[in-house]
Amino acid sequence: MSMSAQAVAMSAPAVSTHESPHQALDKAIAEVSAHAEEWTRLDVSEKARLLRSLFPRLAAEAEGWVRAGCAAKGLNPDDVESAEEWLAGVDPTVRNVRLLAESLEAIAARGKPALGHGLEQRDDGRLEIEVFPASMLDKLQFAGFTARTFLEPGVTEEQARERQASWYARKDPRPSVCAVLGAGNVSSIPPMDVFYKLFAEGRVCVLKMNPVNEWVGPFLERALAPLVERGFLRVVYGGGQAGKYLVEHAGIDDVHITGSDKTHDLIVWGPPGPERERRKKAKDPVLKKSITSELGNVSPVVFVPGPYSESELAFQATSMASMITNNASFNCNAGKMMVLSKKWPQRERFLALLGERLARARPRKAYYPGARDRYQELTAGRARVEKYGEAGPDALPWTVIRDLDPTDKGERAFSTEPFCALVSEVSLDEADPAAFLAQATRFCNDTLWGTLNAAITIHPSQEKDPAIAAALAKAVDELRYGSIAINHWPALVYALTSPPWGGHPSSTLENIQSGLGWVHNTFLLEGIEKTVLRGPLTVSPKPVWFFDNKMAHQVGRKLVSMEASPSFLKLPGIVLSALRG
Repeated sequence: MSMSAQAVAMSAPAVSTHESPHQALDKAIAEVSAHAEEWTRLDVSEKARLLRSLFPRLAAEAEGWVRAGCAAKGLNPDDVESAEEWLAGVDPTVRNVRLLAESLEAIAARGKPALGHGLEQRDDGRLEIEVFPASMLDKLQFAGFTARTFLEPGVTEEQARERQASWYARKDPRPSVCAVLGAGNVSSIPPMDVFYKLFAEGRVCVLKMNPVNEWVGPFLERALAPLVERGFLRVVYGGGQAGKYLVEHAGIDDVHITGSDKTHDLIVWGPPGPERERRKKAKDPVLKKSITSELGNVSPVVFVPGPYSESELAFQATSMASMITNNASFNCNAGKMMVLSKKWPQRERFLALLGERLARARPRKAYYPGARDRYQELTAGRARVEKYGEAGPDALPWTVIRDLDPTDKGERAFSTEPFCALVSEVSLDEADPAAFLAQATRFCNDTLWGTLNAAITIHPSQEKDPAIAAALAKAVDELRYGSIAINHWPALVYALTSPPWGGHPSSTLENIQSGLGWVHNTFLLEGIEKTVLRGPLTVSPKPVWFFDNKMAHQVGRKLVSMEASPSFLKLPGIVLSALRG
């Protein structure tokens, strides 16, 4: 199992400007509790109609939502910089609503959603379910991309179908209230976490906004008004004390947190010290309620040494730069550890191309609390730190820490999620691609903290070699991550919403790593081990998530319209904008 995460102090903790007093929290819990039984008994068709009623409200709030996000993050809402809020905020939220509604309508009509869009039983008995593309429009917009969810070993097709959407098969489900502690970095996380708890697990929700992005709370309250008005959802505000009050409240049955493993362990095991360690050893948590979580990652990006052309190297360097710069690198799926081969002849060229791209990317406002502390802690005393861009008083330069020692078990960069404008590079000894994949798998599993997501870049010619192809398949099977992306950024798994998103199930409450449980997962699968997304080594037109796509904001707007009301007639407009990117 990976190392434990190390802590870095925060000089600027988030402070809520809309703190809900305890009386308001009591009232919110009481109101959703009063409607929990109604939600449990509500016909699945009515739940689908509630979801579809959100579309016009989400559309009405989209522009204000994006502008408020840009203001909070120091972005220009009127140019391409606004693309992040369209693509990571509004668009996945709308897509999640639509795909969940389609699954609930399938349950109403047939008792179960479709079991993905294809199922394969491998020679070893494992089941792989195709969860993307989820439609013909997906297939046209993401030509060459697929995502498959691997079920846990031993799960049969009969069991997979029986367990799917199991909450809707219960004869007498118990009403339940969930406290959702929202993430502060990406504005789609809080609503999508709520959707999963409501529509997959059958729990009414009290959503506490994170102080960092509580600006999105009013937009969500208006957009999700049909759920609020029926008493199935309440949105509250506050920092750590409000969160503590909620999770300890007698009216709360279940907790979901997206955030820090430190916060998770404080909730579950109490303050650090001998008593916490005693409780962990005895498996006696302070919190006696069920809890699910998504808690970050030192996300590895593994580059298999291979015969890449200059254009292929350039594409992958732009992809890597996009993983680093998106959202000022305040993403749990941001690329944080490049894993290369010392003997890869193109290593220095790739890193030079990456540096050129980081130099072109405007340094971003370091809006997340503690970013400068983490940055200084992780860069101090380093032999080789490369910085790109002139950082202002509220920004940090894009930074690459080079030449980490893969054998140094005390290396803080292996156990601390930077959550700032920082990426590290470590290079392994193996030159042979198959041997390198095996070594990289061991390094990621045994040295890096976290189990959320990983990426592998590999040249297509290498997959034609049976030995390398077998090594790749073995690495994908053995890597302990909830999402693995081949040739692209694992954030796609998050944004597509039909795949499950969460940490690898090898995590435990005692060693939580990236968390337990799944969200998104619009096919409502159970018995999940991981999702594997594959795409071509290079794609054209330029991906909309690339940092230098000049039309990303326009494409983002059009994608929101497409997700709310899919139509082949909208596709040409998206393609034309994409071609100009």
